[in-house]
Amino acid sequence: MPRGGHHRGHLPSAPSHPAWETSPWPSPLPCQDMALQNALYTGDLARLQDLFPPHSTADLLLESRAVEPRWISHQRGLWSLTYQEELTTPLHVAASRGHTEVLQLLLRRRARPDSAPGGRTALHEACAAGHTACVHVLLVAGADPNLPDQDGKRPLHLCRGPDTLQCVDLLLRFGAQVDGQSEEEEETPLHTAARLGHVELADLLLRRGACPDARNAEGWTPLLAACDTRCQSPADAEATSARCFQLCHLLLSAGADADAVDKDRQRPLHLACRRGHAAVVELLLSCGISANAMDYGGHTALHCALQGPAAALAQTPEHVVRALLNHGAVRVWPGALPKVLERWCSSPRTIEVLMNTYSVVKLPEEAVGLIPPEMLQKHQRFYSSLFALVRQPRSLQHLSRCALRAHLADCLPLALPRLPLPPRLLRYLQLEFEDVLY
Repeated sequence: MPRGGHHRGHLPSAPSHPAWETSPWPSPLPCQDMALQNALYTGDLARLQDLFPPHSTADLLLESRAVEPRWISHQRGLWSLTYQEELTTPLHVAASRGHTEVLQLLLRRRARPDSAPGGRTALHEACAAGHTACVHVLLVAGADPNLPDQDGKRPLHLCRGPDTLQCVDLLLRFGAQVDGQSEEEEETPLHTAARLGHVELADLLLRRGACPDARNAEGWTPLLAACDTRCQSPADAEATSARCFQLCHLLLSAGADADAVDKDRQRPLHLACRRGHAAVVELLLSCGISANAMDYGGHTALHCALQGPAAALAQTPEHVVRALLNHGAVRVWPGALPKVLERWCSSPRTIEVLMNTYSVVKLPEEAVGLIPPEMLQKHQRFYSSLFALVRQPRSLQHLSRCALRAHLADCLPLALPRLPLPPRLLRYLQLEFEDVLY
């Protein structure tokens, strides 16, 4: 039964007090009527029409207590573990579950479109759930498309699913700010789309005027966010990298700065190398950026590639390393090669392309002990050729390759493709993989 003695079959009617005219939105009436809540959650329109007859009000406050305690922030920096009282309204319930006709009934019964007792409006709920029809109903009823929720996110930030493009289009047509920032992170909806790898959403936002170089609180642009896309498992590595490439290509085509730096002087190239996105690395390098720019930690893109997570193995790290070396990346200090060998022993092609930038294999003889026996067995041909060349002269063909690459030096990426050479020889100069060292 609703608090205040209201019978569950006769919900509160609009008061006839003169104050009604001067205060169109009085305080919502608390209600714990289980019959009402069951009808709301199931979308029982016929039952709700009985419960909300003409002249009644749907401006009610539903209250429940969370089963588990939660960490709650009462003000910035102060958190406490409490049983949170969850406050919502009938409008929120209908919007979050896509009950469009129920939503329309509640709005006719004076439900407030921008009420947010729990920190979110009904529009936030509808956008998060991707219920386009509910979004439209709320916007027509006057819901504010730019209100932040309790986490400082606007409705546009919550449009994340694969079927939310219509929601975004509606919000923008009803006045949502395409570059509206979240309150703490200061992220735009384009940042959100970039982090999620949502190419279609990013395309829509850009066509509606989103800034491709907007900065968040950490100095990240959407391109930086896109390059930091991580694969959840080796199985989805290829699909993740493909989405990342499409997104980066889209942002760059829209004028995004390929060499934007964040507060730590990290660049898109650093992040793409760290995540093993080889096609993105090639794309960024084709924009003419330097392969040797350092972040505040003194790391170049090659450092990032070689220090990346093990998940990068599923994304062919050897192609990232080769692309960097073919665009003039400074070689690894020979003293660090044993450490690299140990770290990437399961990717012999990564070792191969590094070793092929030196005229001599600069490894101590005891480096063979850094390779687990199972890896030596699995890649026997390559590792036999590697350790047979320790401190030994390389082939004349390889020495010629080293000399030519050293001579071209800074103009290497531009000069190599222009040389009048047979394709096979050109590929050799560009460190084509052979799975053996000569």
